[in-house]
Amino acid sequence: MPVAWSDLRRFTAARVALGRAGNGLPTAAHLDFQEAHAKARDAVHSALDVDALTAAVAPLSVLRVASQAADRRAFLLRPDLGRRLREADRAALPVAPGSFLFVVADGLCASGVQQQAPALLAAAVPLLQRAGLEVAPVVVAAQGRVALGDEIGAAMGAAMVAVLIGERPGLTATDSLGVYLTLAPRPGRTDAERNCISNIRAGGMSAAAAAEKLLWLAGAALRLGATGVALKDAQPATPLLPR
Repeated sequence: MPVAWSDLRRFTAARVALGRAGNGLPTAAHLDFQEAHAKARDAVHSALDVDALTAAVAPLSVLRVASQAADRRAFLLRPDLGRRLREADRAALPVAPGSFLFVVADGLCASGVQQQAPALLAAAVPLLQRAGLEVAPVVVAAQGRVALGDEIGAAMGAAMVAVLIGERPGLTATDSLGVYLTLAPRPGRTDAERNCISNIRAGGMSAAAAAEKLLWLAGAALRLGATGVALKDAQPATPLLPR
């Protein structure tokens, strides 16, 4: 293997410069792939420990709800059920008109939510409160997809909802969190009406950086009166290295 290729592997977790054995991969590379694939599958089927999450985000108030997907199998086979709130939970939601609402959902990687959501909430809530935004109780949704936040936000009368959700695992990351921000949430909103902050994890965007990005997007959304494709991320860039 050329030295330049082997050196490249020091700078990325991507599967590059794996070498070859005849027409295939070397045994070590093949086994590494199988292990990574198995970990990704496990992450998709991971379960959210709501009790541990509630303790980790204290003293924030937490409400628990569930989608209409009865279990993980239904969640994966029927995406539509993960976008709809269980009827009994809708009736129990409090009203928080004009508030900023966080919905924490397991999505496709509950383990990523378990690891990243507490740090993001700890960083983001104080920033939003200092900016004058009223933050509603955090809603934790089992078997939830992004659009579930629209129904929850509409039921509570929230001005804006940020859905913290586990991102689809890859072969190099099984702990990633995404945030989807939607102004004036209501059923029927599309992905084109949301802004996304992605790859929040130790090897990607930090919780502190994601919180700053969320604050900027929330302020810009309120000024513009829209999220999604109408709202461009023009947050001033920070230098990669200290000056």
